[in-house]
Amino acid sequence: MKQLTTEKKQNLEQLIEEISRYEQIVNQWDKNQQVVVERLKKAIETLHKEALTRLIKTVKKEALPALKEAVEDEVVYGLLRYHDLIKPPTPPLEQRIEQALETVRPGLKSHHGDVELVAIKLPDTVEVKLVGTCSNCPASTLTMKQGVEQAIKTYCPEITKVISVNHTVTYTGEKIESPFAASQDAGWVALARIDEIPNGGILPLEIEGLKLILVRKDETVKGYRNSCMHLAMPLDTGEVEDGVLTCLHHGFKYHLETGECLTSPGIFLEAYPVKRRGEKVLVKVA
Repeated sequence: MKQLTTEKKQNLEQLIEEISRYEQIVNQWDKNQQVVVERLKKAIETLHKEALTRLIKTVKKEALPALKEAVEDEVVYGLLRYHDLIKPPTPPLEQRIEQALETVRPGLKSHHGDVELVAIKLPDTVEVKLVGTCSNCPASTLTMKQGVEQAIKTYCPEITKVISVNHTVTYTGEKIESPFAASQDAGWVALARIDEIPNGGILPLEIEGLKLILVRKDETVKGYRNSCMHLAMPLDTGEVEDGVLTCLHHGFKYHLETGECLTSPGIFLEAYPVKRRGEKVLVKVA
C-alpha cells in the first residue's frame, strides 16, 4: 500500500484533528442539536457513498488497473473501507483458524485445558485436539460443538466439518487368550482402561475397521456401533447430556443405558457385549 509523503501526512493529521475538535464541540450540545448533526452527517455520507459507488463501477469497467492502483493509496483505501465499498484482505485459512482457537482458549485454560490444530483437510474439514483436562472431560463433546466448532465456523465459513481426534485411535487390541477358558474368551478384545472412558461421556474406538463407542456411567460400561440408525452417520461428534446422546447430523436422540432411539422408539443402537477384567474393558467383536 502506498504511503503518504511527510507533507501529505501532516495535512491529513491536521484534518483529522479538526474533525475531532468539531466532534468534541458537538458532544457538548443538547440531544436535539446532536440529532440534527448526526442526520446531516448521515445524509452527506450516504451521498458520498452513492457517488463513490458509481465512480467505482465506471472506473472498474473502463480501467480496472487504475482502480487497483488508486486503492493502493491508504487514504483512498481507508475511505472505501469506511463506506464498506471494499472488503479487507482475507487472512490465510490457517491464520483464521488460529484466531478462532484463541477466542476459546481463555475458557479452556480456566479449566486447565487447551486446544491444538492437528490438520487442515481441504476443502472443508479441520481436525483439532483437546488437551489437558479437556481431553477426557465428560463435557468435551459439548465443548467441541458449542465452543471450538462454532468459533472455527464463524472465522472460516468455508469449513463445514470440525473433527476432534482426541480419542479416535485405531487399536490393534489385546486379544484375550486363556488356555483354561478358551471358549468363553474367544472373540473378546481389551480396548481400553476404565479410566480412559469419560464418566458420563463416550469414547470412540476403531478396531480392524469396526467403529465403536464405549459409554460409561460410574463403573458400568456399554458398547455400541458408532453409527446412527438414521443414515448411519457417526455418533461420536454428538452431544451427551443426562445420559442421552444426540446425533450431530440430524438430531436423533439415544438413551445410552439401553441404546433405544428416543426420536423413533422401538429402534436400538447395535450393541456389543462388554465386560470388565480389572481395570481393562473388554468388548466381544467376533
